[in-house]
Amino acid sequence: MRLRTSQNKLKIEHSIIDGLRPVLERLLAHDDIRSIIPGVIKPVRDARGAVKIRVTVPTQNGWKAIALSAGARQELFVSTALPQDELERRIAAALVE
Repeated sequence: MRLRTSQNKLKIEHSIIDGLRPVLERLLAHDDIRSIIPGVIKPVRDARGAVKIRVTVPTQNGWKAIALSAGARQELFVSTALPQDELERRIAAALVE
């Protein structure tokens, strides 16, 4: 199965929750983030208000994160060599812009 791509860095296999795509595109402006693959969307009760992203666990080629917005949560797989604290700083900056 071929994944649809945006800028060859945002791999779109599933839909993306409301308000998250612009944040991901700002995050991908950094050259040291190789790609972001959004995962499955699941409904949750505590995901209200602005988009929030929380880095959770390391993976083989980067980090897994959880995005919360519009009553849903979505897994994000971030391919990067950045340490967790630097990735969290970049995510915070992308959320503010």
